[in-house]
Amino acid sequence: MKKILYIFLSYFVTSNAFANQPKDWQLGFQEAASSTMRDIVNFHDKLLLPIIIAISVFVLFLMVYACIRFRASANPVPSKRTHNVAVEVLWTLIPCLILIVMAVPSFKILYSQDAIPKADVTVKAIGYQWYWGYEYPDENIIFDSYMIEDKDLKDNQPRLLAVDNEVVVPVNKVVKVLITANDVLHAWALPSFGVKRDAVPGRINETWFKAEKVGTYYGQCSELCGIKHAFMPITVRVVSEEEYQEWLTGAKIKFAKEIIEEDQFKKLASK
Repeated sequence: MKKILYIFLSYFVTSNAFANQPKDWQLGFQEAASSTMRDIVNFHDKLLLPIIIAISVFVLFLMVYACIRFRASANPVPSKRTHNVAVEVLWTLIPCLILIVMAVPSFKILYSQDAIPKADVTVKAIGYQWYWGYEYPDENIIFDSYMIEDKDLKDNQPRLLAVDNEVVVPVNKVVKVLITANDVLHAWALPSFGVKRDAVPGRINETWFKAEKVGTYYGQCSELCGIKHAFMPITVRVVSEEEYQEWLTGAKIKFAKEIIEEDQFKKLASK
């Protein structure tokens, strides 16, 4: 009974706790944290669902009507009609019109996802068996991101989603993500941002997002990549610009791609 009540209340209660990660017995999408995801949710809720419901109700009505109107007891002499031109034209044209109505807004959303604005931050995500590696090419930062085991989880860390090294990005900034893989196919997906791109070995795919809310957002590899496919989560922490600069300062030391020795630094500085 409690689970049923929880499902019912989830439709009416909105909270930041629902925004970042999936919840037990959740129905529908996670709360949108970017304009792209908001467009996807609106497209689904305001266009696709009404069309799906209308078609389902109409087909159900036709089935019930046919069962009652053309039952054997009401029609002892069956009709020999084989086709109806008007009906055949309608059941061809109406689905075509429905597809056009669905296609136009969906193309707009797809284009907005592929047309990447000028990036404020660039992150490269590399899929491995079975974890993610990240680079900040403009900042000389590189690190690996492993899932935290159950025995090491803290109270506020979700199981199978929390990682040791999170991707950190500033809020309200365009983040360009370069996605590739080192071994097999993976997919970098973050539901709250409306982002999902395949990670293909030998190829770099691109996507982007602009997070509108500070918080921690979770995703997972969405391509069946092997025995530990379910254990390579994605965690992105969105912070203020000040916090991002503070993290960047520490990350350049902790995750430096190339370590410059003190004497080498002095030689470079003297040139």
